[in-house]
Amino acid sequence: MNGRSAATTTRTQFGVIGYGAITREIVRVLARQGETGRIAGVLVRPTQEADRRAEAAGRFPVLTDARALAGRAQLVLECAGHAAVAEHGGAILAGGSDLVVAAVGALTDPALVTRLRAGARGAARILIPSGAVAGIDGLIAARTAGLRRVVYISAKPPEAWRGTPAERVIDLARIGTATTFFEASAREAARAYPQNANVGATVALAGLGLDATRVRLVADPALAGPLGVIDAEGDFGMFKFDILAYAAPENPKTSLLTAHSMLAAADHGVAFALPDDA
Repeated sequence: MNGRSAATTTRTQFGVIGYGAITREIVRVLARQGETGRIAGVLVRPTQEADRRAEAAGRFPVLTDARALAGRAQLVLECAGHAAVAEHGGAILAGGSDLVVAAVGALTDPALVTRLRAGARGAARILIPSGAVAGIDGLIAARTAGLRRVVYISAKPPEAWRGTPAERVIDLARIGTATTFFEASAREAARAYPQNANVGATVALAGLGLDATRVRLVADPALAGPLGVIDAEGDFGMFKFDILAYAAPENPKTSLLTAHSMLAAADHGVAFALPDDA
């Protein structure tokens, strides 16, 4: 899943945007390995600086300037959400650093992608990690093997869809069986359900693209947690992946696996470049 050597050794230093659940899991893993010094800096909002410096306890720098972060590492992990991609992504790429984007749904905005690319210096790239899904390498390979159809299904218990537009489409309290309440392209799904856009966008960008990939959203009372399904076929054959990814203990909206996929991008280059036609 890698292109130019973004980060191919286990000792590569990297920067981080945000100090939430994803970053804390990264710090926990590195602390266990005695490698927190690999973090070249963590970018936070000025209002959070004092608290986050105390939490970092001198193990790595806490910064409030994205340009300063870009100057410290060739690779920066965005771990702070869609708004952070728009707010800080340009400065990171303009500083010549690769940007690994966790909030992949932000990249469904063509205007933002154009702006980020236009300001990138040198060979700086926008990279996409596997996130909370498996099978991304298969989709990338299938691009040139006659990939014809990709559907991503996001199924969750009805209560998990509360606070989303699903409440206006179906009666979540009365659902007795699995019910599909939305189906559209990955780009349309990202606009309608931005809080659930990241995985669908990752699947789409790895395969057929945002407009040719279908996303189906399902409320299923039989589920105990979120289930993602990637269903693809083409001249190569077909494959189907079911992924039950548990949430991070600190944030039920974030998969625990996401933090580890970001580390895999930093450690082993397990990430793919945003396609030119995205």
